[in-house]
Amino acid sequence: PTGVFHFDIKHNHLKLKPAVFSKDSCYLPPLRYPATCTFKGGLESEKQQYIIHGGKTPNNELSDKIYVMSVVCKNNKKVTFRCTEKDLVGDVPEARYGHSIDVVYSRGKSMGVVFGGRSYIPSAQRTTEKWNSVADCLPHIFLVDFEFGCSTSYILPELQDGLSFHVSIARNDTIYILGGHSLANNIRPANLYRIRVDLPLGSPAVNCTVLPGGISVSSAILTQTNSDEFVIVGGYQLENQKRMVCNIISLEGNKIEIREMETPDWTPDIKHSKIWFGSNMGNGSVFLGIPGDNKQAVSETFYFYMLKCAEDDVNEDQKTFTNSQTSTEDPGDSTPFEDSEEFCFSAEANSFDGDDEFDTYNEDDEEDESVTGYWITCCSTCDVDINTWVPFYSTELNKPAMIYCSHGDGHWVHAQCMDLAERTLIQLSEGSSKYYCNEHVKIARALQTPKRVLPLKKPPLKPLHKKGSGK
Repeated sequence: PTGVFHFDIKHNHLKLKPAVFSKDSCYLPPLRYPATCTFKGGLESEKQQYIIHGGKTPNNELSDKIYVMSVVCKNNKKVTFRCTEKDLVGDVPEARYGHSIDVVYSRGKSMGVVFGGRSYIPSAQRTTEKWNSVADCLPHIFLVDFEFGCSTSYILPELQDGLSFHVSIARNDTIYILGGHSLANNIRPANLYRIRVDLPLGSPAVNCTVLPGGISVSSAILTQTNSDEFVIVGGYQLENQKRMVCNIISLEGNKIEIREMETPDWTPDIKHSKIWFGSNMGNGSVFLGIPGDNKQAVSETFYFYMLKCAEDDVNEDQKTFTNSQTSTEDPGDSTPFEDSEEFCFSAEANSFDGDDEFDTYNEDDEEDESVTGYWITCCSTCDVDINTWVPFYSTELNKPAMIYCSHGDGHWVHAQCMDLAERTLIQLSEGSSKYYCNEHVKIARALQTPKRVLPLKKPPLKPLHKKGSGK
């Protein structure tokens, strides 16, 4: 229900297992295209925190919320997370996706930096035909204090255009912004910006420098091979044209150097695919995915590859994995094309502090899923029980289907409890229209359709007669 999974590869077999959250966690919706980064918490018990900002919600709306996720318990090959929502005050970044969030450290203090992304056009300009039209966010830099929840925006003259799906590299008090896609101009400029943040006792100081030697790329994957070296893999250089060249980025002091590296021996499937996606797996490894052949009678799978980047070259170690996730959409018919990363990893392989990785699937842990969103009391007549539930829809595997109600701050309900036909459930899941559950549909209708008020009938005025006048 949250879109957060433990990811494990062993003996060329891919496993995904839903993450377990503590009972005091807030609900974390399954967001698409959010910005994520790691953050060193101040408490000893929270050595590693994960910051999640923005993204698309299941109802195809954009989120402006910041979530902080940390490990609260780790034993017997099971990790329990705690997720809290961070309220912001000040110049709060508008809801967006396809942006970046990084953490800078200066003078013993830390600050989050939000930049770029796309957002829906203003409400006054949204029509039925253009309801989901997006535009570039303004090229503002937002500094976010994770401790006090304060956010401040900065306008830098060097940043003229909004960018999304760019590459960001954070190191100490500096962030490098590379490439990206400008939706307004439909170009991928060869940008290279250096943003430096100074955190003295008073107000922060933010400055930007335009550097030469940038690259034109969007939706690229960044992996770190050593303390001073990164590798850029994948991405797009033109619409529907993948960027097959890889680059090495070297950082030394205040200098950054970008150079091409030997191209990996891509498989024919990767070369011919129009779409690819993936993310950094840590330790110089990149996980790539492409859609399978969807011309078959059955729905296609996705094929995944592991690419290991060495210090000076890229190994030809591209092992193929398949999974059971299917898609009925022809990637060639996806118009308009939009840069995307279908999934991302917010933690490196060694970030869970220990050698006992998740290489064993423990069926006894399944009972812990009772604390997740599937097993809830969604309404007063909800009869879904974790101990007695059986699949009701053909689309269900081992969890009840849920649908998002847009009333208020939104909440999840079971499709079976709402008496939804399977055809209706599929239509609602594929569309972008708002849905209201049985308990809130009348409220929603009342807000959308004002009650009809009948005009008052005014009786005709009668002339006044004086008493005793006889008239």
